[in-house]
Amino acid sequence: MSKRHLARSVIMQTLYQWDFRGGPTAAVPAILDEIMAEFGAGIEDTADYIKATLEGVIERRADIDALIREYAPSWPMEDMSLVDRNILRTGVYELKFAENIPPKVAINEAIELAKSYGGPSSGKFVNGILGAMYNDMIRGGEIKPNDDKENQPAAAG
Repeated sequence: MSKRHLARSVIMQTLYQWDFRGGPTAAVPAILDEIMAEFGAGIEDTADYIKATLEGVIERRADIDALIREYAPSWPMEDMSLVDRNILRTGVYELKFAENIPPKVAINEAIELAKSYGGPSSGKFVNGILGAMYNDMIRGGEIKPNDDKENQPAAAG
């Protein structure tokens, strides 16, 4: 497992606990410290990435949640599982706001987290939302399609 993939697991678990507790921003450092301690040696190499991503997701939560609602109109945020909701928040943040993360990596990583931590249909659910957003971003000129077909996200739908 790559360090970045492991870091995304830490991010998802931190956001999960943060969301479960009602979103108290002041609790994030303690939650993160506890989870990082559980993952053990080596995870500290990605601490800056983890902290920056957590801060970005929390700071842009209103924008991120609005995008999720737009792309999942049949699924109210309150009805989504905590796991799916926070994987999507991380995926949307990396797709729309994190300039140093290739879009296809953001999508593929979110799908893999959903398959590992979510329910039986979580991977397809996350893929559908992020894939549709990705396609709209290409149509809108926000990103240019990558010729690397190997990393192409599955079609939304």
